Amino acid sequence: MRTVIVCASVSHGNTRRVADSMAEVLGAEVVAPEQADLAELAGADLVGFGSGVFHGRLHPRLTEFVRALPAGRGRAFVFATSGLPEIAPAPFTRPLVRLLQGKGFEVDGSFSCRAFDTWTPFKLVGGINKQRPNAGDLAAARTFAEGLRDGRGPVS
Repeated sequence: MRTVIVCASVSHGNTRRVADSMAEVLGAEVVAPEQADLAELAGADLVGFGSGVFHGRLHPRLTEFVRALPAGRGRAFVFATSGLPEIAPAPFTRPLVRLLQGKGFEVDGSFSCRAFDTWTPFKLVGGINKQRPNAGDLAAARTFAEGLRDGRGPVS
């Protein structure tokens, strides 16, 4: 299965660590949005899209990249890392999932975990979630990827 993961990891490398854990399981290449090759994405069996969360949203570079994608078909998944927990009625990943579905992708699921965060108010105390993502978070990311690889259907 040909898989590509498009990842915007800008602050502490947290999201890249999660992407790399998934990539090990999926045999995927991890690229930044500006490095992604549209022909390669079109030829992939599965494409992942992920970033850290900034002000309750995925990184604008990732969102703009997806917005600019031509309509297509295929399987996709979305993932995120954040300092604060997701609120169940409004997951961080939902807007990107809907955008991808509008582009014609079948979104197989989404994954998120907590991560080290030094956003301005947290910077005053040295940040929050200093040890995250931890081994358990990365194991959960690998388990999520195994579900995608093995075709166990939507996993969240």
